[in-house]
Amino acid sequence: MTITDLLAARAFLLRATEPPAPAVGAFVVAHGPVEAVERIRSGAAPQAVLQEICNPRSRIDDDLAAIDAGRGRLLTPDDPGWPHGAFHSLSEHGLGAPLGLWVRGNAGLAESTRAAVSVVGSRAATGYGEHVAKTLGMDLSRSGVTVLASGAYGIDGHAHCGALLGPTPPIAVLACGVDVAYPQGHARLLDSVAHNGLLISEYPFGTRPTRPRFAARGRLLAALGVATVVVEAGLRSGAVAVAYTAAALGRRVYGVPGPITSAASTGVTDLFRAGVATPIAAADHITHQEGIR
Repeated sequence: MTITDLLAARAFLLRATEPPAPAVGAFVVAHGPVEAVERIRSGAAPQAVLQEICNPRSRIDDDLAAIDAGRGRLLTPDDPGWPHGAFHSLSEHGLGAPLGLWVRGNAGLAESTRAAVSVVGSRAATGYGEHVAKTLGMDLSRSGVTVLASGAYGIDGHAHCGALLGPTPPIAVLACGVDVAYPQGHARLLDSVAHNGLLISEYPFGTRPTRPRFAARGRLLAALGVATVVVEAGLRSGAVAVAYTAAALGRRVYGVPGPITSAASTGVTDLFRAGVATPIAAADHITHQEGIR
């Protein structure tokens, strides 16, 4: 078995499934990626596994060619840079650890996420939220903390803008291929994150985002950060779901208090009321609580 065989098997799994795929993940752990793929392709895998296979005839020639052309890397659990601790918690809670990650950028994922904080929030952010997110991103980066966010409009994008003003490489967790500029208006921002840090995704080259993919991406943001901070979020914001997932995984959750009259902060207020989130007003509140120096 060669490294090429392992990469090809992982690339197939990422093409053939729609994350999360916990049954496929457990099957791969039990049999190894190459044998697991052979059984899946022949139909010899358990029914629970085959039910998570969307396209058993997936072709990966273009994906492997993209690796050879330097358009991205495929990081797998067999690599020393895989953050086993962070993703083990997903498997333990039945949320499905990623079968692999497409990566654009040169930073090391495991090393970068040893002291990482996920900064999440609403796309429809207020000026107050945007200012706080950018300041938090900058101050966390200057404290040696990796800022994790989605690169989306609103809070996440401003957190990345702030992080790029500091020295610590940021990470964007995407719900599309690492070669897809989404949102299009953040193409330059995402290029800057890739140049200085990492873009990571479970989705192969060319994959477009969908609502279920946004939700699946949220569990990675929750798992990779040692903590999650919600800057602004409405009651139905995906950021609230990320916060609850992070809490379920045993991560601390923080929130930024907002005006009680602002609909943009109702989700954060509810996190406070539920005892899920701790209020903070500055980056050093997080670094002190998490013991990050």
